[in-house]
Amino acid sequence: MNPVRLAVVGAGAIGARHIEEIVANPDAALCAIVDVSAAAATLAQQANVSLYATLDALLARERPDGILIATPNALHAPQALQCIAAGIATFVEKPIAHTIADAVAICDAAERANVPLLVGHHRLHGPIVKTAVDIVASGALGRIVGVIGSAVFYKPDAYFDEAAWRRAPGGGPILINMIHEVASLRRIVGEIAAVQAFASNAARHFAVEDTVSIALRFVNGSLGTFLLSDTGASAKSWEQTSQENKAYAAYPNEDCYTVIGTEGSLGVPTMRVQRYASRDERSWFRPFAATHAIPIERRDPLALQIAHFVSVIRGEATPLVSARDGLQNLRVVDAIAKAARSGRAVDIVF
Repeated sequence: MNPVRLAVVGAGAIGARHIEEIVANPDAALCAIVDVSAAAATLAQQANVSLYATLDALLARERPDGILIATPNALHAPQALQCIAAGIATFVEKPIAHTIADAVAICDAAERANVPLLVGHHRLHGPIVKTAVDIVASGALGRIVGVIGSAVFYKPDAYFDEAAWRRAPGGGPILINMIHEVASLRRIVGEIAAVQAFASNAARHFAVEDTVSIALRFVNGSLGTFLLSDTGASAKSWEQTSQENKAYAAYPNEDCYTVIGTEGSLGVPTMRVQRYASRDERSWFRPFAATHAIPIERRDPLALQIAHFVSVIRGEATPLVSARDGLQNLRVVDAIAKAARSGRAVDIVF
């Protein structure tokens, strides 16, 4: 079978990673890059592929089998709609769009045109989330009653110096980082029904939050707490515990989620399970009968995501993260931001 021809729109940090994974995948072939930067020109030259300044220019000359959109958030909707109108399988980096209205427009357009659309929540392709989902679904933890989560890390001053917009509303961890956590929690625990949140900028004193505490109520009745901070000197974040991205320091004995049921609990990503021997043994006075880590083969979810997109284009799979999934993740994050501003609980729209 011939390799699937893929074009990448946007050759920034994540676009460059997608390009790297496409080149490394024998079932995929990079055919073009759309970007005006000097870095993009270098990448195109190294890969010996065409370079276009605009998506219009690409579509006027070529018809890839699939297009990956890795541009700034505000461009996701117009570019995705353009790809859908051309009938080309589309990958959109998270968030699916800059606004909920734009995300709804993408969902509706893709469904009307019957064009496959995959949203770039890459963690969901990796073995960590898949294993956690399987453990919860097996009933090994009993009825899930709650989850404790954290994304606490320290972004260096240079992160804010190189992009002033990160100090302003919209540049904080709610809109930049929390959408990853929402995607993972929805997949592992279930749909989120309502949120409440408190936000603070007391550490950095920027015009945007640096720390947020979040309460979650799930449709299945379980509850959750989540601490989010980009100014906390802690290892309790996905990036620092999952070992998926080698750019971050790794702390393999730390967890960023603890999923708690009536029979036991699961630490993620250590995959440590604690269970009582039987229902009759359940008591905080009694030790857990079993404490062990479920073995997993750690693989790069970005590589798995490209492989999945190839399968989607070939008609061998349906999108693991659909446009509607991307929309719902955006709705939850938007509700968290509203709750933090208002101090009131916000119900999630379905």
